[in-house]
Amino acid sequence: MKTKIIELLENSLLKLEIKGVDIYVETPKNTENGDFSSNVAMQLTKVLRKNPKIIAEEIVSKIEKDDSVEKIEIAGPGFINFYVKKSSLGGIISKILKEKDNYGENNVGKSKKVLLEYVSANPTGTLHVGHARNAAYSDSLARIMKKSGYDISREYYINDAGNQINNLVISAIVRYKQALGLEAKLPEDAYHGEDIKILGQKLKDEFGDSLLKKEDLDSFIREYAIKYEMNNIKKDLGDFGVEYDVYFSEKSLYQDGSVDKALASLKAQGYVYEKDGALWLQTTALGTNDDKDRVLIKADGSLTYLTSDVAYHKNKLDRGFDLLIDVLGADHHGYVARLKASVVAMGYKADQLEALIMQMVQLLNNGEVVKMSKRTGKAITLRDLIDEVGADAARYFLVMRSADSHLDFDFAVAKEQSSDNPLYYVQYAHARICSILRQAEEQRNFDFEKCNYELLTDQYSVELLKDLAYYPEIVAQAATNYEPHRICNYLQSLASSFHKFYNNNKVITENIEQTQSYLSLVTAVRITIKNALELIGVSAPEKM
Repeated sequence: MKTKIIELLENSLLKLEIKGVDIYVETPKNTENGDFSSNVAMQLTKVLRKNPKIIAEEIVSKIEKDDSVEKIEIAGPGFINFYVKKSSLGGIISKILKEKDNYGENNVGKSKKVLLEYVSANPTGTLHVGHARNAAYSDSLARIMKKSGYDISREYYINDAGNQINNLVISAIVRYKQALGLEAKLPEDAYHGEDIKILGQKLKDEFGDSLLKKEDLDSFIREYAIKYEMNNIKKDLGDFGVEYDVYFSEKSLYQDGSVDKALASLKAQGYVYEKDGALWLQTTALGTNDDKDRVLIKADGSLTYLTSDVAYHKNKLDRGFDLLIDVLGADHHGYVARLKASVVAMGYKADQLEALIMQMVQLLNNGEVVKMSKRTGKAITLRDLIDEVGADAARYFLVMRSADSHLDFDFAVAKEQSSDNPLYYVQYAHARICSILRQAEEQRNFDFEKCNYELLTDQYSVELLKDLAYYPEIVAQAATNYEPHRICNYLQSLASSFHKFYNNNKVITENIEQTQSYLSLVTAVRITIKNALELIGVSAPEKM
């Protein structure tokens, strides 16, 4: 409908010999101001040097009559407000019933190749609640962007090289010796989590004390521990509904010469220099607002974390992706400028890398803060969230706020079976519709796709129809703005409109034509709720 109104306005301007105007059509918050409104007359004030009201009158006078538009009014300083004929809104039902699972698809992405990298936690312990938010957000974004025509690849970067892995090996060996009953002390900077204790016990159960005789114990434990930790991570993410297309090893960058190639590329571009025995990247000269230059190779010859990250991003871009999206934790905020600088230094554009920062999560239980301490092994983990509230509730609550805002997650609310729980409110709407449809099938052989749009002009049906029609636009907006929380906001609005409709309209009555029209409407609502929930990885139960 919005497209049709833009077309009507464009044709009117052509008749007035006005060209090259970007026409914006919005939905007024107050329905008294119409179903759609445009400020095009005010846009033209400076060009035409006329009062915007006069311009609006001229535009309206040239608008062709359309059966779907009931009336057009000029309001305020020159807004053109369109009132849509209520019965014309019903056409969205036919579209939804025809497209079913595909309803909501759009092509704003235009097959753009995007590599989305997310979570990428070090394989040194269990995923915590911060990783959980990253996973829920990013997996939802991948689904939404795929629905919107992007060619998405999902990637996990395994940090299997560097000092954190050395600490993992030390920790695993100490826990293995302790499991054997030997005296061994865990260093202060080692990993103290419960999962490392389990790893030590697993090594003892599987190998007894035979590993103590191994000459290559460190390398054996390194490989075993990384595989063990990654299997745990994959299991937790899988149970959370999160999947990947590629698991990329940091170690491979050193093995195949990618790090050396990246350094050579930086040198060739002329953005590195030596100072105090170290090799520096001149990030301050690359237009990404980094506040100081960064070390690539330290004076002792060791590489910084940035060096392997530069090689990794070069590898990603060399694979032919148009856009890289890195979803990073809040503690990486200061890292973005130097990453973008490195991309520019290698001959790519800064806007080919989009770094999205996830803010912190505060866990509550009935409003009381839940304390957590990673070093003492008492952190709230992703597994804890799944066990406590279920994957559905955990995902929904972690996605329903903008990624750049802090999030309070209350266990008590997430488990509550009432309208105070936003997920329950949405899922109950879906289950209630399924119940209505089952009841209708038991009573009579209704045609759920036979719909008289003239019978869907009451206030509550109209609100539902409008919500249904907005869905593809909401999906497109969520994709282009990287904002999965828009889907949750939409679901709350759609569920609210449905519950109001249900409380004010009896769906199954003796009037067969009215009943079939209502059944068609609620069937379209059910399809849309299910489709939207799938975009954020949440189930749509048929019974509750």
